[in-house]
Parts: sequence; C-alpha cells; structure tokens
Amino acid sequence: MSKIDYCFSNDYMVLRPDRAGPFDLLHLLFSPKVGRNRAVDCFTSTEIRSFVRRLAIFLNLLLQIVLLSLAGPVAAIGAAVEFALNFIDNILQGRMESPDRSSATYRSLTGLIDGRVDLDKSIAPADSRYHASLCVMASKVAYENEAFIRDVVTRRWQMEFVKFFDCWNEFENAYTAQAFVLWAPDAEVVVVAFRGTPAFDTARWRADVDPSWYKVPRLGRAHAAYTHALGAQRNMGWPKWVEHVKGKPNKVYAYYAIRDAVKELLEANGKARLLVTGHGSGGALAVLFATVLAYHREKTVLDRLAGVYTFGQPRVGDAMLAMFAERHLDRPKKRHFRFAYAGDPQPRLPAGESSPAHFMHFGLCLHFDVSYNLKVFMEIPGEARATSSPAGFFASRVNAARELGRSVYLGYWRSAYFREGWVLLLMRVLAVVLPGLPFHRVHDYVNAVALAAHIPKAASEPKHN
Repeated sequence: MSKIDYCFSNDYMVLRPDRAGPFDLLHLLFSPKVGRNRAVDCFTSTEIRSFVRRLAIFLNLLLQIVLLSLAGPVAAIGAAVEFALNFIDNILQGRMESPDRSSATYRSLTGLIDGRVDLDKSIAPADSRYHASLCVMASKVAYENEAFIRDVVTRRWQMEFVKFFDCWNEFENAYTAQAFVLWAPDAEVVVVAFRGTPAFDTARWRADVDPSWYKVPRLGRAHAAYTHALGAQRNMGWPKWVEHVKGKPNKVYAYYAIRDAVKELLEANGKARLLVTGHGSGGALAVLFATVLAYHREKTVLDRLAGVYTFGQPRVGDAMLAMFAERHLDRPKKRHFRFAYAGDPQPRLPAGESSPAHFMHFGLCLHFDVSYNLKVFMEIPGEARATSSPAGFFASRVNAARELGRSVYLGYWRSAYFREGWVLLLMRVLAVVLPGLPFHRVHDYVNAVALAAHIPKAASEPKHN
C-alpha cells in the first residue's frame, strides 16, 4: 500500500506494522514528526507532540508485530487442536471416522465450546426477544464452515439458506470477511450474519486492536481495518458501485456483494424486513454495513431495516460517525442494539483512543452482568479494572468464580439447554486459576438473551429480569 491508496480521505492515520523497523519504532518515541515515519501512514505534515500518544502508538505497533509474527504458528496449532477435538467428538458420537474440515459435522472451536445450534422454540416471532434470539444464534453459527451453516439453517431452523460470502480485502490481498444470508419466510425476515474473529487467527486479532482510522467526507472517522474488510476501495473509498475483481469471480467485496443480494431478496419478498448481526468484529462489520447503506442513501433497504443486533462489538468510529449512524439507524425509532456482557474485553477496543475524537460507541447498549441481569445504557458501564492492581485481581477472580458456579447451577438445576460441555467448563476453571484471563464468548450472549424476560427497544422502556 502507498499513501495514494487513501486519497479518498481528507484525514487519516494508518499504522503499518509490516513496515516498522527498529529505527521507525525509536523515531516514534523521540520525534513528534509522525508523518515522516514509515510505520505510520498519514499526511507528511502530521505531528504528535504528546509523548503519551506516541508511546501508545509505539506499544500498539509492537503488539501488532508480535501478533503478525505468531499468525502462522498459532493457525497451525489451532487447526491441530480443532481437528483433535472434532475427532474426539466423533468418537463420543459413535462415529469412528476422520474429521472432514469442509463437512456439515465439523465444528470450529466456538462450536465445540457451545454445541447449541437450535433456536429457542419458546421464543415466537411476536416475542420482543425473537429478533435478538435469531440474531445471536446466527452470529454464533457464522463461525462455522459453509456446509455446517447450510445444514443448520435448512434442516434445524427450517429456513432458506441464501448464500455464504467469503470476501476479498483489497488492502490486505486476502479474504478477511465472511458472512451468510438467510430468509425466514414464517417470520418474514432476511438475516445477514457476519463472522467474528476466529479463535486462532492472530492476524485478525491484530485488526481488532489496531486503532487506525480514516476520515470519510460526510461520514466521519471509521476504523480502518473493518473498513478494509467490508470492501472499501483503494483510491476511491466507498463508491456506490464497483466491479468485482475482473477475471476472478470468487473475489467479491463484502458490502457490495451482500447489499446486492439483500436488495434482490427484499424486492422478491414485499413484506420482508432486514436484520443485520454479528459477534465481536462481526458486529463491527454489521453496524458499518448498515452505516454505509445510509451513506449511499439506500433508502429502499433502510426503510425495511428491522434492526442491527451486535454482540460484544468493538468501537468503529468517532463522534461524527456516531451522529451520522444514529441519525439514520435510530430515528424515528431505535434500530441499533448493542449487547455487551460483563467484562467482555472486545467492546473496549480499540484501547487508548477512546475519546469522541477517535473512537466511541453509539446505539442502545444492553448490558448483562455475570448473573445475566440486564440494564440499558448508552455506553459501557465502567471500563474493566486492571487485574494488576489488588482490587482488580480480586474482582476478576470473584467474577470468574461466580461464572463457574452459575454455569453449574444453570446447567444442572435450571435447564439442560444451559448445560455446558467439558471444553467450556475447563475454560471457566482456567479463568479462576489464571489471573486476568479474558474470554470473549458468544456463548454468554446466547444465555443472556434466552434468560431475559424482555428485550427493551428504548432506553426509557422498563426492564424485566
């Protein structure tokens, strides 16, 4: 990439760990002339005089360099672990066969941790929880391969599987966004579910912690990595129409390919409404997808948007982008619902650049504590306390122990639906033993929605726990 790739933006700062050498890192600590540093793409005249901010950039670059260097080994270890766990699962299910990674029975680590795939039959389409329940399960299933997703949607949910998308990132020359689309005739909803960050993909972890951004005219500052993954174009940013990679029909851009599929479905089904969802970074892609629809003035699609439901979503933009999104997604009624669970670290990313001038949350925050009690906020209630302090260490151990005890109670005294497998129980034990070990699990969001008596659609609406 070169700086001309960002000429669509009137202001930007993109960190480049792939170009960061020892001299570039030291230059960050001792010189405010960030615009002349190879490790940072921004206007040449850019200066950052605050040492604290330059130190934060320095530390973030170091972290990204480490994550990139670990990408290959961690992916190999992860593939071996998932294969072994699937093999064990096959044996437990009475199938003495080698796992096939492309089959409808092969599960990711997310699916192995929580084997539930069926929708809660007690939640009908008229229930206030229905959209959230359908979306959280779609976000969970999005971590699986195409064959698995197709089987669950058609056979278990009795819905129509429309298409799986594996989408090209022009800035990274890689497939970095995955999603699927389904059509639920009984509920008359089209669902777009984006995949979050896979457990063993440290290259995508890097994107989650990366504080890089662009300022897009009329839109505001948007998170660069998620903008790239969604299908932004070099030199152009967000043109309304693009040609997919010529001669390579499999290389499609997420926003454009999914938008066209959704428009076709909505045109064919006059009463259909649209739901967009995702867990973690998938939630970031979901809310940016809806925001870019508004940016392109796709009124016919936005008028039929029933909701954007995100679970453990990180921050995606600044105050200007937040105002733009809320003006189009939350008026005249709320349609962006951002679920957050207890100390989940993902909603607190990117760290260090969380002022309104850089990154902030927007949309209605539905926050569940470790007991799955629901409260409604506009922002996450308090940042996670550092586990390095005595108070933070004690609080994290207490919460981890409470989660372990709650899991046993729910699974064996409340309902078999909440019973956790040995992999997840082991992770909960490790969280009690190892200080500061965070888990970003879609499992807890599935539980929270299932246990909620009501999902509020406005900040003033009463909550029932």
